[in-house]
Amino acid sequence: MSIDRVKAYFSEFGMESRILEFPVSSATVELAAEALSTAPCRIAKTLSFKVNEHPILIVCAGDAKIDNAKYKSRFSVKAKMLTPDEALSLIGHAVGGVCPFAINPGVTVYLDESLKRFETVFPACGSSNSAIELTIPELEQYSGFTSWVCVTKGWQDE
Repeated sequence: MSIDRVKAYFSEFGMESRILEFPVSSATVELAAEALSTAPCRIAKTLSFKVNEHPILIVCAGDAKIDNAKYKSRFSVKAKMLTPDEALSLIGHAVGGVCPFAINPGVTVYLDESLKRFETVFPACGSSNSAIELTIPELEQYSGFTSWVCVTKGWQDE
């Protein structure tokens, strides 16, 4: 199970006890915010895409939406999200629990600028009822990200 992989990953750093599991679903931004009693914008949602047949993850704030023009400018292709089956097989986590931790080899992780306005954010941990609170430097460290990108809209005055 994906959450077990994420727990094992964080146990390498003595952080598995920081993983929160809920008796309710946290599979969407709204449900996660409710389960955590926090603002939806502080949920670090992880979106999965294909760029030239290569799987990538973009972690962004809960109130951010992919800006197709910015995405195409950055990646030179149209944004194409993975199907639920592709997310599970290519990333290693099911939709609702996709996160940048304990992912399959060969997946590139990007962090979106929309996250930088927060001290801490809450990404999922491999299941539809889990999360972990991380500082932005911790998210950088444990996500294994490649670079920061700016491919979203709706979270700032444009």
